[in-house]
Amino acid sequence: MAKKEMEVVKGVDLQRYMGRWYEIASFPSRNQPKNGTDTRATYTLKDDGTVHVLNETWSDGKRGFIEGTAYKADPNSDEAKLKVKFYLPPFLPIIPVTGDYWVLFLDDDYQYALIGQPSKKSLWILCRENHLDDEIYEQLIEKAKGEGYDVSNLKKTTHTDPPPETEGAPADTKGVWWLKSIFGK
Repeated sequence: MAKKEMEVVKGVDLQRYMGRWYEIASFPSRNQPKNGTDTRATYTLKDDGTVHVLNETWSDGKRGFIEGTAYKADPNSDEAKLKVKFYLPPFLPIIPVTGDYWVLFLDDDYQYALIGQPSKKSLWILCRENHLDDEIYEQLIEKAKGEGYDVSNLKKTTHTDPPPETEGAPADTKGVWWLKSIFGK
């Protein structure tokens, strides 16, 4: 039996998609601290059509972050299949790491989204607010299950209220959070 192709959103208005998204839940990543809170992504459309990506998380009171670039995997397709490129380690960016960022669901008002990868090893539930209605959360879980994801791997992200501000936050500028994450801290 042939594998079912994952259903990806078509016709995403990138301009409307830009801005801040809070991570509501995700598959834990070895590239993020295990005790990370207030995880979020901010997307900014650049003049060349690519997207500047700023991923932030707080751990032990310090802001860890990594910046990258997203771009359409196939410029001729209207499917929301993007590639995201980061350079590691963040404190000495020399190794390019590219991953898939597929929009599997996006509500009509661009307020919440389900993001995955064809490998099904990564999954994110994102929202414009740092909380999401339980009913909507469950609908996104069902959508992920329907695409073949093992949702038992999802971990909800802890958020503070109000969310921390980037300005004035003590940054982990040496990328220690990234090194700790390699060792499972």
